[in-house]
Amino acid sequence: MSTKKDIAITRGTTNVFADLGHPDAAERQTKTRLALAVNNLLKARKLKQRETAELLHIPQPKVSALKNYRLDQFSVERLLEFLTALNQDVEIMIRPRRTTVGAGHISVSAVQ
Repeated sequence: MSTKKDIAITRGTTNVFADLGHPDAAERQTKTRLALAVNNLLKARKLKQRETAELLHIPQPKVSALKNYRLDQFSVERLLEFLTALNQDVEIMIRPRRTTVGAGHISVSAVQ
């Protein structure tokens, strides 16, 4: 017979990297969202890794890293450059924080 146990559920934040305790959580989330946008564009174009490497001006092993979200070797700026190479406009908006408590945050939104 099995017995029912109470399981404690902890509600996470909107950043899984912060929930996992990464000190660079905001940067990791930003890179992941930018890479997701890049990878979605690459998938839609059905490019081979060699073609992607030529288009983004990176070696093929870095294309593989990008597609597998191994993002330590990419800066936020480099991911933004990939988006512009894929004919995307990138806008950065700076505005006052809506609340006066805590530091500001970075968010990435893709418009389809």
